[in-house]
Formats: sequence, structure tokens, C-alpha cells
Amino acid sequence: MILLDYHNRIIEDTLKTRFNPENKPKPVDMNIVDFDGVAYHLSTLDGQDTKLLLSIRWSCWKELIQYGAMDVLRREYSQWIVDPEQGFDFTLQFDLENIGGEPEDVIRKVSLLKRNAMAAPFERAFDAQALAEKEDTWDPSTSQLMTIHYREGEAIYVQNQQDRVTVIFSTLFKEETDRIFAKVFLQEFVDARKKPHLQNAPQVIYSHREPPLEIRHVPGLLDSESMGYITFVLFPRNYAAGAVREETISRIQIFRDYLHYHIKCSKAYMHSRMRARVSDFLKVLNRAKPEVQAAERKLASGRAFRRV
Repeated sequence: MILLDYHNRIIEDTLKTRFNPENKPKPVDMNIVDFDGVAYHLSTLDGQDTKLLLSIRWSCWKELIQYGAMDVLRREYSQWIVDPEQGFDFTLQFDLENIGGEPEDVIRKVSLLKRNAMAAPFERAFDAQALAEKEDTWDPSTSQLMTIHYREGEAIYVQNQQDRVTVIFSTLFKEETDRIFAKVFLQEFVDARKKPHLQNAPQVIYSHREPPLEIRHVPGLLDSESMGYITFVLFPRNYAAGAVREETISRIQIFRDYLHYHIKCSKAYMHSRMRARVSDFLKVLNRAKPEVQAAERKLASGRAFRRV
């Protein structure tokens, strides 16, 4: 089992080939998918093989825009933004003859398009918490609960408070065994904070079916045995300015996919162990079968033969 990448590897590899000046520009038309139902379209303009378009479509795009995604995208991709391609939410255009930066930096930045769009509500919550912490008195009404319905039936809730930021994942477990595995994994997150070198890790709380207090007033919550809620309590030390903050935003976005990926890997591992154990048992049973003794018969002439 591995840590999942939060950038799109297909986009990264494709752009490395396209941005290489030694390769002759040629038409391309690719449909690419990513975690959480994200769809990309990478294509060239008709008759202009040096003009490359990258478009993204996501069901929660309007919510991300509401929480400041366009500000983040303009900050990261201002020189490449064009009108969205039909059927998509956001489009970037690149000129292979003048990329507009160091190829490696541009490729890495573009492969993080999904991550940067989702970063907006987290950045807003972190900034709001830092501002509230400086104030002598804090008004709880200024706490904003941001909801991102990034998957069908599932959502991320981000809320700033005076001394912390709370991030809640609602996730569906389609099978009972998935809920059991999830409980075991998340208990490891809880126990990890008991270790001396991990005491500064975020607090993790898991609840089955019953939503956390912060979101109980939210309409439309699914009341089902398949629903689980994972709460992260982030303190300022967990998202200090600079690389720590960027890494926290990146890692927490991918948590849901990380959890379900490890559940599937664990089930596959257990199934392989079960198949191996069954194979061993069959070998034992086969060795335990008694050998059939052939009965010896004699003819009237005195000659003997064995009858099986």
C-alpha cells in the first residue's frame, strides 16, 4: 500500500512529452479522469497543433467558486486562463512555442489543477481562523461552515473557529466489512497521537451514522447505516504558513480516497491469504485420503491376480 499522489500523473506525463521542444507538435484529444469524479479534456485547437487546451469539469465547481476558487486559480494560472470549453467549467490554454515559464514548474502546477481548486475553502478557513485568533473577542456567528459536495452522496465540511479549523468528511461504506475496516484504520489514527513524536498530530474522530454536532443542522444529511463521518481538528501548528500549510491542504484533500484505497487493498490481501490457506488445506486433505488396497484373487489353476 502506498500514499496516493494528489497531482494527476497522466497530465504530468503527457505535458512532459508535449512541452519537450525535441518532439514535433501533433494533434491530441484525450479524456482523462481523476479521483472524486473529476473529468479533464486535453486537446489541441483545430489546425493549430501548438495550441494546447486543458479543461476540467467537476460537480462541485460552483461551490468551489463560491468559496474563492477563482482567486486561487487566477493566482496560479492567470496567464493561461481562457473562456471555458463547452461542457466544462474551467479551461487553460498553452502555446507550445512560448509556454510562459520553466517547463518543469508549469507542468507541476498544471497537474495540481484539481488540488488548487479544492484548496480555496481550506485557505479561506485558515485565514479566517488566524484573523479571529488576533481579536480580543470573537463572535461565533463569524464562523462559516463551507460545504463541498464533491461526490454523489458525500461531502466535505470546513469550518473555522477561533482556535482551530474543523474538517469533516461524510463518506459512504457500501459494505459492512468496509465499515469494520474503516473503524480499525481510524482507531490507528486515534492511537497514533499517544506516541511522543506524534502528539502534535491532528485529532481524528470517527462516528457511525450520527453526524457530528457541527453539521447536525445541515439539511439533507443521509440517515443510513452506510454513512460514516470522519472529523479532523486542525490547530494552527498543523497549518503554519509555508510548506506545512500547503502540504496539509494537499494531504487532507486526498484522505477519503486514501481511506477507501487502503480498505480495498486490505480486503484483497485478506482474500489472497484465505485462498492460500484453502489451498494448503486441500493439500492436507488430499494427503490424508486412504489408499485403496487391491483384493487378491486366485483362479482355479492357482494363478493369482489383483482386482481393483
